[in-house]
Amino acid sequence: MSSRHDPPGAGRWSDLGRPPLNAAALRGALVRPGGLWTRLEVTEVTGSTNADLAARAASGEAAAGTVLIAEEQTAGRGRLDRRWQAPPRSGLFLSVLLTPDVPAARWGWLPLLAGVATAAAVSRAAGVDISLKWPNDLLVEVAGEERKLGGILSEATRTPDGTPAAVLGIGLNVSLRAEELPVPTAGSLYLAGAPGLDRDPLLRAVLRSLADWYRRWTEAAGDAVDGGLQLAYTAGSATLGRRVRAELPGGRQLLGEAVAVDGDGRLVIAGAEGVQQPVDAADIVHLRAGTGPAGEA
Repeated sequence: MSSRHDPPGAGRWSDLGRPPLNAAALRGALVRPGGLWTRLEVTEVTGSTNADLAARAASGEAAAGTVLIAEEQTAGRGRLDRRWQAPPRSGLFLSVLLTPDVPAARWGWLPLLAGVATAAAVSRAAGVDISLKWPNDLLVEVAGEERKLGGILSEATRTPDGTPAAVLGIGLNVSLRAEELPVPTAGSLYLAGAPGLDRDPLLRAVLRSLADWYRRWTEAAGDAVDGGLQLAYTAGSATLGRRVRAELPGGRQLLGEAVAVDGDGRLVIAGAEGVQQPVDAADIVHLRAGTGPAGEA
């Protein structure tokens, strides 16, 4: 599949507006003694970096701190097994392997941590404002409306010696053009008018920010309050203060206002008569104001 901007006869990798990542330069900048990242690999195409890295972790082929990046994913996944696809070199598609030495009950903060780190890095490096939709979406404004810029997926796995580990996947639309959008609600840095679209500095910024927030979080033993993570997430949230619908296990729904993210990373919804309920296993949909009474349906 060639881009409409390719010259006649050009192949899928020849779009001059989408140069390849420089793996050697990225390794030189990010893989350092004593740092979080221990190995960095860039592959041209794969089904899913998360699936690949989870398999390597389980077989002992990948150590903590491994970063796997794909120029193209053909079977990328999001929460609830939603598909994530984009043209070659049009975004950042990566997974990292982590073994947090924090209580298991606090691992639910990992996707939120990645959201905070990625939003902060991209906002600085690309020059556009990024906000967070609980629990794992990155939003950007395109033509006056919020669009999904990217998503985060955290999956639990184990190393061969039984050590609990997490594969944290990040997908981010960078140069996606309007005719390439998978759905009308998707966006990209290009469509948001970002002055910075070079993926190399974007990737460096994301991984450095992720390492910094991960260090703060683990040094606080996973306590999101002590590590400043809860405050940072709240400040960047596009969900808090809005009416939402949470789809709950068993087909139930909870309608109300999103009022907080609690110490376990759960979204707190004020429903009927102001009763507050924390939600973790839910799919959140933003609603317009006044779309229905609060309460459980």
